[in-house]
Amino acid sequence: MNIGICGISGRMGLSIFNILKEKNHNLTAAFDAKSSPNFGKLAGELINDSNYDLKISDINSTDLSNSFGVIDFSSPAATMKLIEESVKVGSALVIGTTGFSEEELLKIDEASKQIPILFSPNMSLGVNLLFKLTEIAAQALDKSYDVEIFEAHHKLKKDAPSGTAKRLIEAVRQMQGLRDAKEVHGREGLIGERSDNEIGVMTMRAGDIVGEHTVFFTAMGERIELTHRATNRDIFARGAVTAMEFLSDKKNGLYSTYDLLGF
Repeated sequence: MNIGICGISGRMGLSIFNILKEKNHNLTAAFDAKSSPNFGKLAGELINDSNYDLKISDINSTDLSNSFGVIDFSSPAATMKLIEESVKVGSALVIGTTGFSEEELLKIDEASKQIPILFSPNMSLGVNLLFKLTEIAAQALDKSYDVEIFEAHHKLKKDAPSGTAKRLIEAVRQMQGLRDAKEVHGREGLIGERSDNEIGVMTMRAGDIVGEHTVFFTAMGERIELTHRATNRDIFARGAVTAMEFLSDKKNGLYSTYDLLGF
């Protein structure tokens, strides 16, 4: 397939580039911000492969028209520009960028009426399976099961809790009827007994942890734990490439990783 990457100089962009090479796809668009130190260089320089002589450039319709679609891990502002240009030429999009406003989410939805878009805040197939399993467990178990969520990431991660943890919290809220439950972020001191209307959220930041998430459903006498541990960042890149392959025969529409998994 002819595939482009938006945000090619970032950690995810480089991982996706290597997966494209591994799977014998063609790199037909290499987009990055003008402020990037790699802007204007040949894409092959990023992975020390002279076979890739495509220049890293700003988002443009020429490279987009040569691509079936683009995998996007950039910024909300860059994604909005990418969507505008993709709609013009009819290229597909896989969006892994996060942090969109409500207005920007509406623009993604509107664009999907004209081009196929797969949008997911987490491209790991295993993490998305965790989302589904959490939904099933939350729906099957009543409120007598206390829900606690633990997540761990590397020391350089700036936000907490993670976007994945927030998605897990939302899954529990929707499926277990805890829509008004209080989120308790860590506990300290004389806090009293745990209420039946709260979701505990614990965060760890240390070393080079790629990502770990556990959802605990705990009642008197038993505990159920659903855990996903990422040991290599390539799982997200591989999932993103698989998502683009999934779109190869799809009509216009907004897809998720659940569609890719067949849920």
